[in-house]
Amino acid sequence: MMRAVDLASDCSRCFGLCCTALPFRRSADFAFDKLPDTPCRNLGESYGCGIHTTLRADGMTGCTVFECFGAGQHVAQVTYGGVSWREEPGTASEMFAVFARVRDLHELLVLLQEARGLGAEVDDLHDRVAAFAAGDPATVLSADPFALRDEIGPLLDATSRAVRGAGPDHRHGDLSGTDLRARDLRRADLRGALLLGADLRDLDLDRADLLGADLRGADVGGTDLSRALFLTQPQVNAARGSDTTRLTARLKRPGHWG
Repeated sequence: MMRAVDLASDCSRCFGLCCTALPFRRSADFAFDKLPDTPCRNLGESYGCGIHTTLRADGMTGCTVFECFGAGQHVAQVTYGGVSWREEPGTASEMFAVFARVRDLHELLVLLQEARGLGAEVDDLHDRVAAFAAGDPATVLSADPFALRDEIGPLLDATSRAVRGAGPDHRHGDLSGTDLRARDLRRADLRGALLLGADLRDLDLDRADLLGADLRGADVGGTDLSRALFLTQPQVNAARGSDTTRLTARLKRPGHWG
């Protein structure tokens, strides 16, 4: 039996872990450099972002793309029992490492849950990953997400092939900036494809496999993504959608769309 795991982020129950643990470099996605294990200069005393409503206008697009898959509140409220790194500075370094690892594990759980919904037998593997994520800090840090990805990958691939059948093959293809509106991409294999800035408007991506596809800046206005396979929240956040873009119920419509 698969364990119930909260895989949607809830910043109100977190300690600003993504704003503290993770580094970034000044770029098109971030307006300044930030070192790892260092609070962002916009992080408030109550762990809220001081520029949350203007992140994109202030050059912090990368923050609006990130998704922790519920790792933030889990680590804050469950692993560390609601005691923050500010209250117990000695836990900070470990807490930040645990957060990053749980985030990786929760992303795998998202994919496994989708595979189960598509008919794959994943309960044992899902519960093993969930047990790592739900454990104490030592248990969490003992997990090897790369080895788990190697184990899970073939299962997801087999599930995708069974659902898609014979569709266009664009796996790892470079379609950056391409106008794809005239193509039939239903059931397409778009795993790992580069779709940066691609024009996907008004397409039906029924059963197209988007696992690992780079959708940064891709225009999905009016696109039907409601039955796309293995599409995750960060990919949606990175794309440019509209109020007519269709998403599956498990994905949130980004606030910066339309």
